[in-house]
Amino acid sequence: MKSLFLSLAILFPLFSSTAIQAAEDSKTNILFILADDWGWGDLSCHGHPYVKTPNIDRLAKEGTDFHRFTVANGVCSPSRTAVMTGHFPARYNINGHFAWVPSNAKRNMPDWLDPDAPLLSRFLQEGGYATAHFGKWHLSNNMIPDSPLPSAYGFDRYGAFNCAGEQIPVHEDARNAIDFIETSHAEGKPFFINLWLHEPHTPFHTVPKYRWRFRELDSEEDNIYASVLSHADDRIGEVLNTLDRLNLTRNTLVIFTSDNGPARAATPTELALMHDTATGAGYGIGAAKGITGGRKGYKASLFEGGIGVPFIARWPGKIAANKIDDHSLMSAVDLLPTFCDVADIPLPASYHPDGMSQVTTLMGKTMPKRQAPLFWKMQSRWPAQKSKPDHWVSYAIVDQNWKLVTNHDSSYTELYNITTDLYEKNDLKSTHPEVVKRLLVKIDQWLSLIHISEPTRP
Repeated sequence: MKSLFLSLAILFPLFSSTAIQAAEDSKTNILFILADDWGWGDLSCHGHPYVKTPNIDRLAKEGTDFHRFTVANGVCSPSRTAVMTGHFPARYNINGHFAWVPSNAKRNMPDWLDPDAPLLSRFLQEGGYATAHFGKWHLSNNMIPDSPLPSAYGFDRYGAFNCAGEQIPVHEDARNAIDFIETSHAEGKPFFINLWLHEPHTPFHTVPKYRWRFRELDSEEDNIYASVLSHADDRIGEVLNTLDRLNLTRNTLVIFTSDNGPARAATPTELALMHDTATGAGYGIGAAKGITGGRKGYKASLFEGGIGVPFIARWPGKIAANKIDDHSLMSAVDLLPTFCDVADIPLPASYHPDGMSQVTTLMGKTMPKRQAPLFWKMQSRWPAQKSKPDHWVSYAIVDQNWKLVTNHDSSYTELYNITTDLYEKNDLKSTHPEVVKRLLVKIDQWLSLIHISEPTRP
């Protein structure tokens, strides 16, 4: 018996050391929550007057709230392309949402993102991660039945809508994510999950429980809008609670953001039901009440209201808690290199992202100016429509402290000091014509680099 105790005494430190080493060597899990049309101001922690988002607010309290994050386009599919590839979506000629074949052809777009493109999910999958996608896809379209499924893009498991095949019910995203977390944890594998929410995109799929939660609101439109956001926030809370229950919170990077700014009707629109082929029936654009926190424009605009979205990051012990960073300029094209850096997965030598790893920024090093410019391209109408005065921009560039926006042939431009004028109120083109000229040259050089032929500048 004495020898048994001695043997256990000798072995116990070895077991403890092995367990500690395994914990230290374990890779960080990544949960990437991407909402759809969620405006910067549509959070209670950002001061919304009636929307309540306690679970997202919890992320902000336990992490850092970055106020200067921008997506790579003002609408869905190109914005998501940038996340998945780390490239400006114009490289793939994806400048609008994927629709059915004639619409894509009319806009000179492909019918889906090429699954052979460099992909965040595939890099992580090849690096040993269990990968999953739940919720909206829209890197193809459900109206094109032969488009590649998410499994062709490096996902071990998926349940999605706005893709080919059977469409997952929009409210089952969190349940599937929870199951995948539990399975990956049981198998001892690090996980990467795209949790791409439907809310608050149209149609608004309401549930009585959440309508009742905001019954004091006088406007039915406000009630509908608040209810769908609250439902999404509760589902996020269920996933966060799962991380707590499995003791995974400290080893999981959680990001919450949106694909673009809030959708708004261009003119007063009556509340009405609509039907979507991917998600079913719900209320239409008349119930869209999203706000941008004072930023100019909204969805489909390249002003900050269309591309400036919430971005909250939590990684306990690595990212500061209860902090606001309102200086660092981060972009959706940074996410692929950042996530691979977090996962300790080197990028292939042949791959050159348009973004950069922002791990040090996430961990507290402020970055008010970027090393390389950011570019945007959209198909926008000129002259500006009276009903959409901020939706005329076809190209934009952010270079150091300057942001230039221009129409399709650069016959009209505006220039802003984006570090001091986030709300884009003071057009400086008349006092800095040399900056305008320099930035237009950079846009032309960028278009030439990605092999896009555009109208000659005047």
